[in-house]
Amino acid sequence: MRQDNIKKLTEDRFDLVIVGGGIFAACAAWDAVLRGLSVALIEKEDFCSGVSANSFKMIHGGIRYLQHGDIVRLRSSCHERSAMLRIAPHLVQPLPILIPTYGYGKSGKFYLGAGMLLYDLLTLGRNRGIRDPKRHIPWSGFLNKEEVLQEYPDLEKEGLTGAALFSDGQMYNPTRLVLAFIKSAMGKGAQVANYVEATGLIQEQSKVVAVNAVDKLSGQSLTIQAKTVLNAAGPWSEWFLSDTVRDNNAEKGVYSRDACFVIKRRFKSHSAIAVQGRTKDPDALLSRPARHLFLVPWRDYTLVGVWHVVLTNHPEEVTVEKSEIETFIDEINWAYPGFDLKPGDVEIWNAGLVPFGENEEGAENLSYGKRSHLIDHKQEDGVDGFVTLIGIRYTTARGDAAKALDMVCSKLGVRTGRPATESIPVAGGDIENFDVLVQQLYQKQELSLSEDCVRALAHNYGTDAGSIIDMATQDRSLANTVGNTRVLLAEVKYAVDYDMAYTLSDIVFRRTDLATGGNPGEGAIRTCAEQMATLLDWDERETQCQVDAVMKRFPSWT
Repeated sequence: MRQDNIKKLTEDRFDLVIVGGGIFAACAAWDAVLRGLSVALIEKEDFCSGVSANSFKMIHGGIRYLQHGDIVRLRSSCHERSAMLRIAPHLVQPLPILIPTYGYGKSGKFYLGAGMLLYDLLTLGRNRGIRDPKRHIPWSGFLNKEEVLQEYPDLEKEGLTGAALFSDGQMYNPTRLVLAFIKSAMGKGAQVANYVEATGLIQEQSKVVAVNAVDKLSGQSLTIQAKTVLNAAGPWSEWFLSDTVRDNNAEKGVYSRDACFVIKRRFKSHSAIAVQGRTKDPDALLSRPARHLFLVPWRDYTLVGVWHVVLTNHPEEVTVEKSEIETFIDEINWAYPGFDLKPGDVEIWNAGLVPFGENEEGAENLSYGKRSHLIDHKQEDGVDGFVTLIGIRYTTARGDAAKALDMVCSKLGVRTGRPATESIPVAGGDIENFDVLVQQLYQKQELSLSEDCVRALAHNYGTDAGSIIDMATQDRSLANTVGNTRVLLAEVKYAVDYDMAYTLSDIVFRRTDLATGGNPGEGAIRTCAEQMATLLDWDERETQCQVDAVMKRFPSWT
């Protein structure tokens, strides 16, 4: 199958070649094929192996932008959150967030509540077209002190007056959501390949006509003919520009390393909690005393973050050191002493580079980036047929990709309206009611799978979950779980056969739930590796190399 894909990349001339495999590239591919364009998408590593995979799993509705008086951005973010809830109900769901209040004035719940009421009024259409009532974003509200302590009994009690409560969106699995967009595009004819690296552009009379690339799995050099090219490789985009249309010494944008981590501990509450950290938002017109840090329930874990630091490193060099984790933990324990977090609680960290705002050197209260960067290289660099989109928030990917495609279509001379990507379900997402889907799958299956296991399948694969169950039904050995997880061996085979997984890391970190929250144990990882070895003819040496590569991703202190 892979060789057929590679061959088609070199045989055809595409209206658009997309460089990158994160959420912005995936949304662009889906938008482009719905406009009738012939599309190729290439990614130098695996799909969603960069910034998109390392997000805080939030689909933001823009309530924070109320503080900045940025109503346009607020409404746009809310529109994008509604779109994700509408088109991927198996992967995006509402998340209640509780903000404890102490004292009065800007720290009180009535100040917060007034802002939330205004936000609710500005976003009255937020649930339009969302078929499943459980996916609706409810009105904001209040909790009194006793109700807050029922949710979080170890919260600081002195001065506590209650809490304001609002809802945002949360992703069950960011990598599966990216793959859903990519598979949707493939279903409409897009040619897609991971582990294919764009190495350069071919120009004729200052117009891009092709992309030079290399298949990293075979070493084969490729030339992909293109009428236009969209560079959507996230923080790698500017490095690609340095290798193609700009001087290597050209100044690059400012990026923030956004970092969070996962702990294997869950509060009894289903609501996330926001606590005030040690820094402020210098751009806010109306601001609380400090920015919020969030403790967020996610699957069997709690997500903790987010921390920002300006970084000039190459994207390949982004990491989080133990000393930094210890600093983050100090701040969380300062903000929420009852949490009593320790470095050993951290299962895995996530970090990626996103465009940042303008900040003075050494500034403590940092200004975040506001909008994605869309560049027409005919205007910027004198190179026609070439567009760059550097996205700033996972949430805005669908809408920003549409703007990029407007620019691409203008260059192609194609007159077409924007497709309704805000309402067309992505692969696996044509679901009337998610809980009904889970019950139907659970009742029909003959494998004695637990309801939790079936629910996880429904989250990751949506309406395609039945294919996994059918595969396991036909070969009962595939109904076994990997270690003490809910992941079936059938998912490993499905990932290799249908989801373009070629390395153990692809399956462990991106196709399944196996290690997205932390280390499931070397035994589980080896079981997965042995299954892949059978499917891909790995010898023992290759199998061990694959296991070693996975184990390096986990923090050494765990």
